[in-house]
Amino acid sequence: MTGVLETANEQAVLSELASRGLSPLRVVESSSAPRRRGGVPVRRLAAAYQQLADLLHAGVPLLRALRLLGRSKANPRIALTMTAIADDVADGQRLADAMARHPSVFPPIQIAMVRAGERGGFLDQVLARLASFLVQQAELRAKVIGNLIYPIVLLVVGLGVVVAALIFFVPRFKDFYKEMTLPLPTRILMTTSEVLTQHGLLVLIAVAVIIAGAVHLWRKPGVRRQMAIWQLRVPMFGPLVRSLSVARFCRVLGTLLTNGIPMLQAMRISRDAAGHPLMEEAIDAATESVRSGEPLAKPLGASGLFDEDVVEMISVGESANNLDSVLVSVAETIERRVDRLLGIALRLMEPLLLLALACVVMFIFIALVVPMMSMSSAL
Repeated sequence: MTGVLETANEQAVLSELASRGLSPLRVVESSSAPRRRGGVPVRRLAAAYQQLADLLHAGVPLLRALRLLGRSKANPRIALTMTAIADDVADGQRLADAMARHPSVFPPIQIAMVRAGERGGFLDQVLARLASFLVQQAELRAKVIGNLIYPIVLLVVGLGVVVAALIFFVPRFKDFYKEMTLPLPTRILMTTSEVLTQHGLLVLIAVAVIIAGAVHLWRKPGVRRQMAIWQLRVPMFGPLVRSLSVARFCRVLGTLLTNGIPMLQAMRISRDAAGHPLMEEAIDAATESVRSGEPLAKPLGASGLFDEDVVEMISVGESANNLDSVLVSVAETIERRVDRLLGIALRLMEPLLLLALACVVMFIFIALVVPMMSMSSAL
């Protein structure tokens, strides 16, 4: 006989078959609902970590705390995942190993912190710090995205107005200007309008091909590295990206060291969390220096991505043996600086977008009016 049973774990399968009087020759796991692709909201995950930390701090056993979270109705995905983790823990696995079976929900940095907390006997403290860490990351991300919403909406609306004018308004003048010798701006405007109205589908296909080609090129390491170099050279935008990457690296590394992760392992995890090719190269060089017994601050300073004051604070932290707290402090300082730089950039971006939109509208107006004025003066 062969068949499929949907149960919590392999032991439940064996019990079910035994109750039917069957002796299995082989049991193979085929699928597990909690391991579907797609992550969970960061704030929801942070709330789950905080609940688990509070339960453990109150003396609730780990397995019972996981079962309680598995019965939560706030987020079905987290509830299913916690139930699966509770089943694995009941089978004798460590919490970190059970979490590692769900990579779409728990990234390596969280698993490493939980593993360190289990080994050191301070799991509730690690979970509380992890919840705070995720909340801070979510707030920074929400602040950046929230500040970019208005410029993006302004840009989309402006492009929509211009395209609508070229498709519906400009073609009305085509017959009127048919017998006239048009100036260059008017010819450019009429040609652009004709391309959009008569070959709109081809234009959409060309745009899709360009986007697909750009995405394909972006996946190549050499292209990403070159784009990262050009990115850092853009005024205002380059320093902002660099500061965000440095803040992310410092916060992740400081949080990992605070929770007892060894230095080299913490460096490898923070490299993946940096999110910038040049920063990854700088962290790789710093990791090799630390492995050979050298301090961390020197190779970071040689990369050119870290400001002198940040390098000096890291150096002092290494000397005073409080690098973890210094890195977190540096991250908070840089995040405040990023917030200030982002505010300045957005205050400059909004009038620039409005000015660009006004220039395009003015070009359309002049291109349509100049032939009329020429014809009027001739008459």
